[in-house]
Amino acid sequence: MFDLDDPRFRPLWLRVLLTGICLLWAVFEFVTGSPGWGLAFLALGGWVGWRFFVTFRPRDETGEGK
Repeated sequence: MFDLDDPRFRPLWLRVLLTGICLLWAVFEFVTGSPGWGLAFLALGGWVGWRFFVTFRPRDETGEGK
C-alpha cells in the first residue's frame, strides 16, 4: 500500500512527526464523537509506528535493503 522503507523516511524527526499526527488525529476524532474514524486513525498510527520504529529498514539509493 505505502512504501514506508523509502529513504525519504530516514530522518527520525519525520517518522516521529508522521506517527504523532496519526495518533493525535485519532484523539481528535474520539473527542469530537467519531469513534469509527478514531479507530481508523488509531490503527493507522499503530501500523505506521510499528513500521517506522520496529521493522524500519530503509533502502539505499540502489533499491536494496540495508
